[in-house]
Amino acid sequence: QVQLVESGGGLVQAGGSLTLSCVASGRTFSSYGMGWFRQAPGKEREFVATINWSGERTYYANSVKDRFTISRSNAKYTVWLQMTSLKPEDTAVYYCAARYVSSQSAERYDYDSWGQGTQVTVSS
Repeated sequence: QVQLVESGGGLVQAGGSLTLSCVASGRTFSSYGMGWFRQAPGKEREFVATINWSGERTYYANSVKDRFTISRSNAKYTVWLQMTSLKPEDTAVYYCAARYVSSQSAERYDYDSWGQGTQVTVSS
């Protein structure tokens, strides 16, 4: 089973930027579809962005489209989430997830492994 470790979260003012990183280990990263999800207090975990094995296909939640960018390096076993124009409503714990197939997915239950999460707080 793949292990995932997120980093890069923190406190930022509205309008600012952050880049989250997720480093994978344990299996062949290049064969996985990857995703980012987030969970705010009292809310369900929701989809943010996903990328296929090669990085050629990406898909975003409407709430983050044109502000967030997902990317990956199979050589570095890493997936990133670049977040710009951050809003207070982006405040949440952000989770990296891996699915043991090559395609992307926006469905939470399609994922097989999850990281421990990293907190992002956007102040107004």
